[in-house]
Amino acid sequence: MPAPRVAYFPDSFHEVNGVAHTSRNFVAYAERRGLPFLCIRAGGRRQAAETQGELRTLELVRSKASIRVEKDLEFDALFWRHAAIIERELNLFQPDIIHITGPSELGMFGAYFAWKMGVPLAASWHTNVHEYLARRMMPMTMMRGVPDSYAAKTEGVIEASTLKAATLFYRLAGVLFAPNVELCAMLEAATHRPCHLMQRGVDTRLFSPAHRTRPVDDDIIRLGYVGRLSVEKNIALLPLLQARLAAMGISDVEFFIIGQGGDEEMLRRDLHGAHFAGVLRGQELATACADMDILVFPSHTDTFGNVVLEALASGVPAVVTPDGGPKFIVRNGETGFVVPDEEFVAAVASLIADRQRLKTMRTAARAYALTCSWDAVFDKVYAAYDLVLTGESSLPLPF
Repeated sequence: MPAPRVAYFPDSFHEVNGVAHTSRNFVAYAERRGLPFLCIRAGGRRQAAETQGELRTLELVRSKASIRVEKDLEFDALFWRHAAIIERELNLFQPDIIHITGPSELGMFGAYFAWKMGVPLAASWHTNVHEYLARRMMPMTMMRGVPDSYAAKTEGVIEASTLKAATLFYRLAGVLFAPNVELCAMLEAATHRPCHLMQRGVDTRLFSPAHRTRPVDDDIIRLGYVGRLSVEKNIALLPLLQARLAAMGISDVEFFIIGQGGDEEMLRRDLHGAHFAGVLRGQELATACADMDILVFPSHTDTFGNVVLEALASGVPAVVTPDGGPKFIVRNGETGFVVPDEEFVAAVASLIADRQRLKTMRTAARAYALTCSWDAVFDKVYAAYDLVLTGESSLPLPF
């Protein structure tokens, strides 16, 4: 059967996060394969729809009334002013399926027009919004002098209620995608919808040990972190890691921090002597990753962890927690370590002390990353579309 006509509404496209990174690669995949694909997204300025072969894009500006969620993320309650132009593009394109990436203004548009046009709706779960909101509310609760026990209960209530609201929205879709098997299982249980894996790939030509500029046997071990500098990423563990390594007499380390976020000031204050590179992209990011020796990524909330896969592709072992998606990327003891917070320091210290094991892990990390590709990821997504459109995957009513 011919390739399905896909209208894609990503929450994020130009920003620096997993949704945007996946979305840019999804569009590139469709263009590379010559697939009929319409991408409707928010951007810095309104543009007329553009066509490149079978690929068509429509970029619409958010209003000044947008609510800032993060430094580079916004929600525009007035985005509905674009309804007419979006409907016109969809009518011209005539999609077979509409795919959204979350409960943003773009996701709401996608869900609405899927219903109005009578076409199947697919939805990707990319962000654990329930965990993010709960983690961000916790410091606010504690600053108000609420006892720890009540603060913890409040965090649990916020997380549970946000998850319930999010999964109700995802029930509008007939088929779901998530980046790891745990999330797929959770979504299927909560929504009673079929869920397929939509993992992340990596460009192994861009992210490669070949871009390293530091000697591999440098006396200094560079501990790197890449990601948002905010509470839900558990970055408070980094200063603690530095202090405990120093207490163990391990001083030949330096921290290299890539990213931005609301807790950057705290990290600059508490992480002594660290280099803060800000947001890096493209070749600059690839070189910075290759120049690391160990990626330390203490997040408990990431659904996948693009940066972990990029580090492995760069020949850099990663130390991650057993929560969220990164544990599915790192092979414990082979390409890094998957350890709880209380064992994080010991895991990093063991690699610093055993340079031969670190070298072996560098080779294994690169070898594993070479088995990952974006084409393989999106081939599976299109296979799931085919199941929906041929009636082989059930499409239950939303409620």
